[in-house]
Amino acid sequence: MRLIVGLGNPGPAYAETRHNVGFWVVAAVAAEAGMRFRRHGEDLRAEGRLAEQAVKLAKPQSYVNRSGPVVAALVGDLGIDLSEVIVIHDDLDLDPGRIRIKARGGHGGHQGALSIIDALESDRFARVKIGIGRPPDGVDPADYVLAPVSARARAVLEQVVLQAARARAGWGGGRVGAAMNRGTVKREWVGR
Repeated sequence: MRLIVGLGNPGPAYAETRHNVGFWVVAAVAAEAGMRFRRHGEDLRAEGRLAEQAVKLAKPQSYVNRSGPVVAALVGDLGIDLSEVIVIHDDLDLDPGRIRIKARGGHGGHQGALSIIDALESDRFARVKIGIGRPPDGVDPADYVLAPVSARARAVLEQVVLQAARARAGWGGGRVGAAMNRGTVKREWVGR
């Protein structure tokens, strides 16, 4: 079993914000694979198969910065090793439309990733980071990630979300980097 978690904030007020890019990716994967999300405690889950591998997609319904306990509960419920977990989230340090894949590592300033590392007491899970770029001068990063994106920025992000979703087949087999490279998305792919 592989667990693919997209990070975002629940509710319509946040649906179109940069911080919800992780939700956008798992929603696109679910749509392309014919999976449906259902409420399960503090998360929404969809299950099915990707590349003949059983997978669960999840959208924690806590806020991004408090995702850790929900992800830890999911890992415990499923009884899976952290090497079978992929977390997808936004990244301020990457240009919009750029993807970076890491097999493990620190939080890089992302509070959701930090919350997960703290709750799991480990950084031994893969990340797919979706670039959202830095805010303009004088704009607080917290305000920036929670603001709705412009039509132009949304078009760039939607492109990379679709490319990530199309590379989904390899995610089921545990070869995240290879899957992204086999698709038109590369580790540092720019969707412009």
